[in-house]
Amino acid sequence: MNDRASTDLLPFVRRDVDTRGVVTLTLDRPQSFNALSEGMLAALQSALDAVAGDETTRAVVIAASGKAFCAGHDLKEMRADPSKAYYEQLFAQCARMMLTIRRLPVPVIARVQGIATAAGCQLVAACDLAVAAAEARFAVSGVNLGLFCSSPSVALSRNVTRKAAFEMLVTGEFVTAWRALELGLVNRVVESDAPEALDAAVEALVAAIVAKPRVAVAMGKQLFHRQLEERETAAYEDAVRTMAANMMDASALEGVQAFIDKRKPRWAG
Repeated sequence: MNDRASTDLLPFVRRDVDTRGVVTLTLDRPQSFNALSEGMLAALQSALDAVAGDETTRAVVIAASGKAFCAGHDLKEMRADPSKAYYEQLFAQCARMMLTIRRLPVPVIARVQGIATAAGCQLVAACDLAVAAAEARFAVSGVNLGLFCSSPSVALSRNVTRKAAFEMLVTGEFVTAWRALELGLVNRVVESDAPEALDAAVEALVAAIVAKPRVAVAMGKQLFHRQLEERETAAYEDAVRTMAANMMDASALEGVQAFIDKRKPRWAG
């Protein structure tokens, strides 16, 4: 069996779960820069669907092996079947996976150790939070090939300002991790090139999340993304209903009582 055949039998995504219910999904096709091939998209979709149905999960980290985080779609695979029907199916498959990240009841954190281009940059933007190594770079570079990154523009324009997003989209130029931080595409940049430093920065976010009641985080995430698509008045109405429902949850009642009693909350679970 040759190396290529051997690789094809391996899972596209490695799944690890710690004792707190933190799921790490690692894109594991470094030889293809973790491109979002049909196989990779299907593997990610399956892993995310499993998270959606598991109430013990508290957070998800999307990581990658090798030098690249994700180089976008697999261009060789795309070129092998040049039909409009195929392209619509492929991009719809990708969009579904990105939307699944948004709809999960737990926060999703991108751990970006290398380049994230085109749909790979879209994947970072689709995550709720992102931590990047200083050497990471980001681009929506399809326009350099004559293909405007239309689908990535949806997630990108919901992370950074319109002019910054449009500049990235029409120039196809890379931005550094520090520029991505300025634009709001990532939350934190780690200066050290040691992988453990990047892991520590991700863990700091994870630890802060899992220390909170899952129900409050879940309701909050859903409301946060939902209200962004609503007009301001409707967004406030939605927020009022959500906050009142959250207040009736046992965790919130315990948290407020603990504050009144000047003690630490005793949350169940």
